[in-house]
Amino acid sequence: MKKRILITGAAGFLGSHLCDRFIKEGFHVIAMDNLITGDLKNIEHLFPLENFEFHHHDVSKFIHVPGKLDYILHFASPASPIDYLKIPIQTLKVGSLGTHNCMGLAKDKKARILVASTSEVYGDPLVHPQTEDYWGNVNPVGPRGVYDEAKRFQEAITMAYHTFHQVETRIIRIFNTYGPRMRLNDGRALPAFIGQALRGENLTVFGDGSQTRSFCYVDDLVEGIYRLLMSDYASPVNIGNPDEITLKEFAEEVLKLTESNVEIVFKPLPVDDPKQRRPDITRAKEILGWQPRVSRSEGLKMTYDYFKNLSNEELYKTPKEFVSK
Repeated sequence: MKKRILITGAAGFLGSHLCDRFIKEGFHVIAMDNLITGDLKNIEHLFPLENFEFHHHDVSKFIHVPGKLDYILHFASPASPIDYLKIPIQTLKVGSLGTHNCMGLAKDKKARILVASTSEVYGDPLVHPQTEDYWGNVNPVGPRGVYDEAKRFQEAITMAYHTFHQVETRIIRIFNTYGPRMRLNDGRALPAFIGQALRGENLTVFGDGSQTRSFCYVDDLVEGIYRLLMSDYASPVNIGNPDEITLKEFAEEVLKLTESNVEIVFKPLPVDDPKQRRPDITRAKEILGWQPRVSRSEGLKMTYDYFKNLSNEELYKTPKEFVSK
């Protein structure tokens, strides 16, 4: 019988690419999303397939999946500042109640579960690059705290279920990732820069642009997720590309790629915005035999080719309005 996997947040950027990968690997994929930030267009190409099913459901509520279940990938969560600053309560609930429900399901089904944590658990780091042993520098009551602390709690309850209930758990700490299907209006640097360039707008850099990020192409990330899920390692693992660049330099790369004549403008740095972000991937190399393969120049071109073929409606689409409950 085919292995069955539940993917939460399946209609989102990362979730949809994971659906593609596990369909390709021969799994029966059960996709789940409440579509607050996800979009069905990301997975509509999978709907005709016999080995794919979709459930419109909020994982912060009780989860029921009939039949056997071998694996769970818990990727349901707002992931961009523009989202989690508008829906802070849902962000906290999906990281806490949603993760609790997924853990209970994994325990009941005897399924292995991988949860998507983030480099944001390191906050504005005082250690560089960031290793998995670093505990972070996080402001729990700042504007980003709703996301940072939701993910930190998610890691804690995951380890509790692993140690107390012997659930097979995996924790991935995801660093900045990009690629096709990102939302242009999600507030993150890469889609924001490309979207502004395509619309003929000046590129907005916050602060003086000296803060750094490390960008990983989505295909590399998905490979790391797959290897971690299939491993026997339960502690957190960083997955990201250690090729670090300042945001000012990155904006200049986007201008060169898009051949845009617009300028770079600078605005005040948001509260608690990390000054540095670069993963130490020693653990991923040693345990998973994983490292990124796609260079930033290659990945940027593939991502730009995707974005420049969007319709004007998608290019000028405004962010969703949310009600936090």
